[in-house]
Amino acid sequence: MLLIYTHKISPRFSYTMRHLFGRILGIEIKFTTLVEDFIKHKGPKITYTKQPLQNEFFIRSNDLLFEQGINQFDIKMEEWEGIPCFFSAGPRSNIPYDIFAASFFMLSRYEEFLPFVKDIHGRFPPTASIAYKHDFLHLPVVDLWAFKFLEHLQKRFPDIRAKQRSFRYWSLIDVTASHCFAFRGLFRSLGGLFLDMATLKFKRVLQRIAVLLKIRKDPYDNFTTLMEYHKKYPCKSIFFFQFADYSTYDKNVSTENNKFRYLIKSVADYSRVSLAASYSSFDDFEMLKQEKKRLSEVIHRPVSQTRMRYNRLDIPQTYRNLVEAEFKEDFSMGYTHVIGFRAGTCSSFNFYDIHMEIQQPIKVHPFAVHDYALLPYESQEDILEALKILYYNVKEVRGEFTTVFSNELLGGSQKLDWLKLYENLLIKFHV
Repeated sequence: MLLIYTHKISPRFSYTMRHLFGRILGIEIKFTTLVEDFIKHKGPKITYTKQPLQNEFFIRSNDLLFEQGINQFDIKMEEWEGIPCFFSAGPRSNIPYDIFAASFFMLSRYEEFLPFVKDIHGRFPPTASIAYKHDFLHLPVVDLWAFKFLEHLQKRFPDIRAKQRSFRYWSLIDVTASHCFAFRGLFRSLGGLFLDMATLKFKRVLQRIAVLLKIRKDPYDNFTTLMEYHKKYPCKSIFFFQFADYSTYDKNVSTENNKFRYLIKSVADYSRVSLAASYSSFDDFEMLKQEKKRLSEVIHRPVSQTRMRYNRLDIPQTYRNLVEAEFKEDFSMGYTHVIGFRAGTCSSFNFYDIHMEIQQPIKVHPFAVHDYALLPYESQEDILEALKILYYNVKEVRGEFTTVFSNELLGGSQKLDWLKLYENLLIKFHV
């Protein structure tokens, strides 16, 4: 057991230490504010405060873990043995940076509590993030800091052992439009047909007619293929179905359509199914609960996981809503149009509500890649090369490599064969 001495055991301190040592490194820890207990301890021990007590392993603390509320920081980026880092700890510290405060800054999404200019969908823009500005968005720095710290700790305490965790690949399938043409109803189908004709989209007109006449399969209906891929290349997969009423940004098949309900139920028989929360439910708590209840009634099991439409997160309110709606896990922590680690980690973590100074009972699963961020790439080779960098960064720390693909893009008519790309990705990265 590792004993950690500090001058104050705050909620932020406990949260950060339990995540880094418990969830990432798998080291049993105990805290103390009593000097006599620290001195008596014969096992490995470290001091996290402003001044060392003796000649122990010492990390000089930043004030962040012992404050309350939000303060502006003038963050100066430097480098620790090849890894970007901040919050310098000074020359007396055994490691040059307070990685605990820096980790809390990233995991809590501290910068998203600060004032910023939202994008058109009310989101925190990636360009406003410290990781984007300083070019380390592709690195799971929190995990890298933890393992780098472990190396230094083991030099001082060779007998200390960390529990080996295993690399995992998560494949998330967004289903916000299960079908492009089918199951749309007479009026929506005719309206779409006339719109395509008016805008001279004749190829789409022919596709629509062929699907409606059942001459060809709907291009978005690739669920059987995807489930076959997941069986052939085993990975943890979840299908997130939108089950919402029609609105400006929510245009899936009607929730009353029996064929749509049967599709969801059939997928749930072979894979995990959960809720893709609608755009409209973002600021409508009652609607969010209703969508959750409806989907649960279709698949005949509780719905405890969700993804927010367009990865819309209004921190901390979104997570408070999800907790109140009794969701246990969220998979929205990432950027739609930029690859990388929004929270600086490839490990799941509980959300910390800075305004309330508590750890919320919802687990956040950060994703590294959303398929729409791959659209600018010219070829499959370029995409796989970019993803390989992320993959090996995650593999190095035995974290979770999570990707988000939509059945829409996988079945759409683009310059790339997205289904083939997805299969190639599974082949390369599922183990």
